[in-house]
Amino acid sequence: MSTASNATEENAKAARRPGRVRLRRFAALALPATLAGGALVVLTAQGVLAAQFSISGMPFTVTATDMHGTGFEQYGALDYTAPGSPNLAQDNGQMLVFVSAIKQAKLTDLCQSVSIGFTNLIIRAGAGSTPVSATDLIVDSDQLTGDASFTNMAVDQDASTLTEVPGVSGPLGTFGQQADTIDIKNLRQENWATTASTFTLPGLSMSFSNNGC
Repeated sequence: MSTASNATEENAKAARRPGRVRLRRFAALALPATLAGGALVVLTAQGVLAAQFSISGMPFTVTATDMHGTGFEQYGALDYTAPGSPNLAQDNGQMLVFVSAIKQAKLTDLCQSVSIGFTNLIIRAGAGSTPVSATDLIVDSDQLTGDASFTNMAVDQDASTLTEVPGVSGPLGTFGQQADTIDIKNLRQENWATTASTFTLPGLSMSFSNNGC
C-alpha cells in the first residue's frame, strides 16, 4: 500500500473519531437523566413520593366534624412547586409534609377553604345524612388537630413496609405508622395537596367568603 493511501486512510479514521467521542459523551450524560426519570416514575407509582404533581404552593384548610377511615398510613415526605413558581421561593420550592393515606374514608360536614388574596374560595359537602366518601385518599399536610382514636396501631414502623393502603409506602429507613382504623372528631388540617381514586361529595356547594373554614 502506498504512503499516500495510508495517509488518506488515517485522515478518514481521524475524521470519524470525533463523532464516536461525541456519541459516547451524549450517552454518558443521557443515561443518568433517563435513570433518574425512570426512578421518579417508579417512586410515584409506589406512593413513595407525596403529591404526584407539582403543588401550587398555596395551602388550603380542611375541617370536618367527624372523619372515619379504614386502612391508615402516615409518613414524612417533601412536596415541590413547579419550576419557576414564585410560591415557597424562600424554601427553594419545597414543603416538608406528613402524608396521611386512608384506604376508605368518610367525612361529615366537610369544609375546604383556600385564600386567593382578596377572598376565600369555600367548598362544603356532606352536611346532611350522607357523608363525603373517598377511596385511596392521600393528603399532604403540615398541621393536623382533632380528637383521634386508632385500632391496632403500629408506631415507628419503617415507612417502606407500610401495608394498610396497598401500593402506598414511604421512603426506606424513615419513620412511619399505620392502623387498621382511624377516627378523628373536630378535624382540622392545613394541607398542600390531596389525591384520591374516588371522591364523592353529596350536597356540594362552592362560594366566596371573607372568612375561611
